[in-house]
Amino acid sequence: MRKSLSYLFCVACAGVTLAGVFSCGGPSHIDNVRRWQPKAYLVLPKENELPELQYEEHKIDTVVVKFDDGQKRILMRAVKDDETGEMVATDVINAAVITARFRNIAERHGKVDLQFQIIVPGEMQDSRWQLRFYPEMTIMEDVTSLDPLLITGVDYRKTQLRGYEQYDRFLSSIVTDPSLFIDFKQLEIFLERHIPEVFAFKTDSTIVSDEVFYSRYGVSERQAVEHYTNHHARRKNNRKIANMDKMYGKYIKAPIVTEGIRLDTVVRNSNGDFVYNYTQTIKTRPKLRKVDIVLYGDIYEQEKLLYEIPRSEPLSFYISTLSSFTDLSDRYLTRVIERKAEANASYSIEFAKGNSDIRMDLADNKEQIAFVKENLSDLLRNEVFDLDSIVVVANASPEGSWEHNGALSRRRGDAVVGYFREFIADYRRKMSREGGFAVDEQGRVVKEATKTPSIRFSSRSVPENWTLLDALVREDNTLTEEQKAKYMSYSDVRNMDVRESRMKQDDYYGYVSEQLYPKLRVVDFAFHLHRKGMVKDTVHTTELDREYMKGVQMLRDMDYENAVKVLGPYQDYNAAVAYMAAERNASALLILQNLPKSAKVNYLLAILYSRSGNTQKALQAYLEACREDETFVHRGNLDPEISVLIKRYGLNRRDSGDDIDVDL
Repeated sequence: MRKSLSYLFCVACAGVTLAGVFSCGGPSHIDNVRRWQPKAYLVLPKENELPELQYEEHKIDTVVVKFDDGQKRILMRAVKDDETGEMVATDVINAAVITARFRNIAERHGKVDLQFQIIVPGEMQDSRWQLRFYPEMTIMEDVTSLDPLLITGVDYRKTQLRGYEQYDRFLSSIVTDPSLFIDFKQLEIFLERHIPEVFAFKTDSTIVSDEVFYSRYGVSERQAVEHYTNHHARRKNNRKIANMDKMYGKYIKAPIVTEGIRLDTVVRNSNGDFVYNYTQTIKTRPKLRKVDIVLYGDIYEQEKLLYEIPRSEPLSFYISTLSSFTDLSDRYLTRVIERKAEANASYSIEFAKGNSDIRMDLADNKEQIAFVKENLSDLLRNEVFDLDSIVVVANASPEGSWEHNGALSRRRGDAVVGYFREFIADYRRKMSREGGFAVDEQGRVVKEATKTPSIRFSSRSVPENWTLLDALVREDNTLTEEQKAKYMSYSDVRNMDVRESRMKQDDYYGYVSEQLYPKLRVVDFAFHLHRKGMVKDTVHTTELDREYMKGVQMLRDMDYENAVKVLGPYQDYNAAVAYMAAERNASALLILQNLPKSAKVNYLLAILYSRSGNTQKALQAYLEACREDETFVHRGNLDPEISVLIKRYGLNRRDSGDDIDVDL
């Protein structure tokens, strides 16, 4: 298996030195390991060893890319020249599998695969040893232990298995059936000779209790059995059962562990290096840009620790995410602010029949009036609006004449206006006292009590609230359908006095007048407000679109599914990024194709075209992105969809190997 040059150099040097040491007599193998301290290695696998992304291409090896300015560039599949080492074009057309593997890895759908190799030189291995390796991952200062890797020598494993065999023999020597300690043959002989009546029960299914047995023969069944039981053998067996854990530790000094182990392999010889391809999938998290992997371990000979393998140099993975393309610009909404506003409410302030006096002891008046006062207090203290005027609309129930009820409702409205006008006056005096004033050393007032604008009151009246009564009848659960139909049959009667008189003749009138009429005696309040300091009737203003910015933050935090839910309806650039990150490529492509072209848009289009297998469009979009912004030359190596194109067609190569050549 091919390895990096640095790795081959290290292993070669170590191998030359250690080979001479280990081949001659003198110190033991472990002494030489302690002396020369060989290391295991963490390396990145070669491209053909662990493919990160594969595309099968059968048709296109030569691509003509046309730019917007009319220039053309011909791209052919690139190979390395054996003599010069340079990438050159070839027109060989055949099926090919393109692979890419990078120290820089791409996050897709909230996950990344960390792929690395653990290489253990043959000099570290011995048939009597078990090498235990512990990969350790560091993510944003959080250290996590990955599944260990065990390399077990064949003699080490033989010793383990021999211990299990010894322990199994010990377990098989334990008697699990207590009846085996009873000498049934001697017991039967005794019974047959001395108590034949009891012996007769051998073939008799009759159940005989121990008490009956004892009363008849002077000895209990238990006593008879105990007499012919081998107590010495039973005690010896019980001691074995009690010592099971102790004997496990005696025979099995190094248990074979299967859970929580990535691999436990038995190596028969140490003629070559051991290589293990390790893949660890992790979920990404906000602000995650780098993951470090280190390796350390131990060498054991059964339960004895022989050597602690030193920690390796960290292997770093730099993570690229599509969320890095998020446009963080603030988005604003246009709002139309009205100067005037209303706050309407309805309260059931009940009046006695034919009366306009406000009584606290009637129905729920005390509670309802408290609600009105609380609402008024809030409006008077409001920091955004000033209270301009209050319109009170008083209602009456249908009993009595229309003219009488009209006058009654007007008196009720005036009573409510007077009551709450006095409340507001008292409340303002209280606010004035709390605001106070201050004077300077010369006795001049420097702080006056807060002044509040005057509030206009007006009252209106509704003589009989038939509209509300109709609604109450329809929703009532006591009235029958026939009674409701009878009531509704009077809806065409224009003279309300006639309508009410006809209702009195019906059987439901008593219920309606007693239960529903009181609910009609309500007072409606309309509070008219205006914004403090605002002169114009309407003002157009902009404010931050908080919902959109929440979606942007979700995208940055790689919460892609929720980002799609929030940003999707906007159908803009960030919505396309969210769709791409959530692998909804068709939706992302539809948005990006309709956006003005820019370096970022072209680069994202290149990824989408590459995902769909449209190589020519992918190349053209990528090269356009690099012409507009050279930072995408480097970025292309981070995204697997673009890196396969770079390697296949030898893109981005000049003498320096870093810049893209777009000269035609």
